[in-house]
Amino acid sequence: MPMIEVILMQRVEKLGQMGELVSVRPGYARNYLLPQGKAIRASKANLERFEQERVQLEAQNLKRREEAERVAERMDGLSVIIIRQAGESGGLYGSVSARDIADAAKEAGLTIGRSQVLLEQPIKTTGLTTVRVELHPEVHLPLTVNVARSPEEAEKQARGEDLRAEQQAEDESLEAELAAELSELGAASEE
Repeated sequence: MPMIEVILMQRVEKLGQMGELVSVRPGYARNYLLPQGKAIRASKANLERFEQERVQLEAQNLKRREEAERVAERMDGLSVIIIRQAGESGGLYGSVSARDIADAAKEAGLTIGRSQVLLEQPIKTTGLTTVRVELHPEVHLPLTVNVARSPEEAEKQARGEDLRAEQQAEDESLEAELAAELSELGAASEE
């Protein structure tokens, strides 16, 4: 498949730094890099234009990166709670997506878009998960997502209590009570 060359207008993870000339698949360029302004087609005119504007572009990039770093410092250690229905084993009925995380972060005071939440795959179980939020192509913020069935459960998870061990202990005590009642019933019926 033929590759096309583009000039990166900003750092793109796993691809390159601002100003680099890179070869990419046509679909990736056409559907993602070009429409989002992350790159421009590599032509003689565009190369010349980029070189003329390079100092200005790098200054803008530096300013945006510094702003993103200030936000990252202010929001360091941010944690969001998402309440979802789940089965006894902790498996969610549905999943938590990047949009859900972005909405929860907005409520917590960090305004981000869902495309800034770098989530490999949707979260499908209760518990604490750390996801990366891209504030700037060069600045990432770790965000703790606490998925729980209730605010009380979320609080326990945040404190580091093992809910499964707690549930298991409850189940074992119920089983012991049932066994005791059954043995009493068995003894009563033999008389």
